[in-house]
Amino acid sequence: MSGTDLETTPYAALAFAVLAASTSAILVRWSHAPSSVAAFYRVVFTTAIVAPIALVWYRDEFGRLSRSDLAFAVVAGVALAVHFAAWFESLNYTSVAASVTLVQTQPIFVALGAVLVLGERVSRTTVFGIVVAIIGAAAMSLGDSGQAPLADATMYGNALALLGAVTVAGYVLAGRSIRQRVSLFPYVTVVYTACAATLFVLVGAQGHDYVAYPTSEWLLFLAMAIGPGVFGHTVINWVLKHLESVVVSVAWLGEPLGATLLALVLLEELPDAITVAGGLVVLVGIYVTTIERERTSG
Repeated sequence: MSGTDLETTPYAALAFAVLAASTSAILVRWSHAPSSVAAFYRVVFTTAIVAPIALVWYRDEFGRLSRSDLAFAVVAGVALAVHFAAWFESLNYTSVAASVTLVQTQPIFVALGAVLVLGERVSRTTVFGIVVAIIGAAAMSLGDSGQAPLADATMYGNALALLGAVTVAGYVLAGRSIRQRVSLFPYVTVVYTACAATLFVLVGAQGHDYVAYPTSEWLLFLAMAIGPGVFGHTVINWVLKHLESVVVSVAWLGEPLGATLLALVLLEELPDAITVAGGLVVLVGIYVTTIERERTSG
């Protein structure tokens, strides 16, 4: 593989992961199980896929995990659990476009955390790219004409989506720090295990049944794990070792565009011209931020 191929691979993987993640909202909408239950089994099945790989090929690395890295991985897992629980529930109160767009305001929090916690430098051009992408995402929501336009969505649903944004920002920042020292599969195994344990407690606290669901629901849980779980979040964790957290987070803003297009086809949530224009602005923000990263790192 040439040097150019090695440089291109993280960006190709990032694009693939964003596409896979775009299917998440659709799968959640199709499920009739409680939100916390769907989130729990998504993570359980994802863990069942990645843990055997970690235990067979990376067993020795678990013993070399420092206490601080282990603690941060657990914190990342808890943050991811809160993200899933809040975001899945928000989809019960607003449209796919609105919910996914609100949760993708997380680059604001990632950029702040990258400066304050990780010491990363964020240039003015990167900030400009983030602002452009956020404006585009906001336009998508304002133009949303789906089942529950943003203007009519409850404050509860909006707050849940924003809580999902804050917690996933913490998850991204923790991953960026730890992934410089820990291999992908040991890291995600610890994170997903902590996430699943947190969601298990939440399901019980809410009084939901753990197993009484039809076959169709179990297939949806498995699809959530394989698609947005393995090909989405797990690939993102691999990318975090090779690209800055701000770049990854802004690229994640492509998810509202992908989810909106899928909602159009699969849920018949028809976006209007403002929504389409907003999606194009999001892509401009992603492009500006990615190009700036290439300039400053080169």
